[in-house]
Amino acid sequence: MLRRNLILLRVDKPGKIIILNGTPRSGKSSIASVIQKTFEGVWMNFGVDQFMQMTPEQFQPGIGLRPGGELPELEPTIKIMYRAMYEAIAQFSRQGLNVVVDVGHHEGYSVPLRILPDCARILDGLPVLFIGVRCPIEVIMERRIKTWNVGYDDDFKVPKPVALWQKLVHIPGIYDIEVDTSVLSPEECAKLISQRLEDEQPPSAFQLIKDIENE
Repeated sequence: MLRRNLILLRVDKPGKIIILNGTPRSGKSSIASVIQKTFEGVWMNFGVDQFMQMTPEQFQPGIGLRPGGELPELEPTIKIMYRAMYEAIAQFSRQGLNVVVDVGHHEGYSVPLRILPDCARILDGLPVLFIGVRCPIEVIMERRIKTWNVGYDDDFKVPKPVALWQKLVHIPGIYDIEVDTSVLSPEECAKLISQRLEDEQPPSAFQLIKDIENE
């Protein structure tokens, strides 16, 4: 018989929020899985894959739209989708549930959408740890080939959308902690994040990001 350890939620205290930001195939989902399985408390898993699964076909890829401004007609809806997702994250936290989120924030749209600062404002006052998940482009390409059998262009160059992801996803580059999945396993990344959670220094990245001027 499967035994479950029941956890009493503290609704008088907001749940922790961990946001993993990086390119596709950078290892965000693997880290999120380790966090959900090993960290103390209840950890709900939000992110691009889960959100895309609930997005109607005509609005795909939704918040997973890659940089390049290829589908400007979707962009107003994408901004609303991001806002809705972060409002949901905030509500989970206010109910005492911890949330781990894997996303790939970028501003590579046809017009500036200022999504990341808007999302930071939605989570204002909540305990948010913003993690930069980095991985060299060579490793990203190896993983793309292994997972999807999709690699370099015919001229042996990195495809433009992949290069744009790599260039834009870590702007402005303000994080509470960064991890490199080319040298650290998901478990090692999760351990560093756990140590940062236990640090007496409060998270500050989202506090700084929310005040970025809409130039």
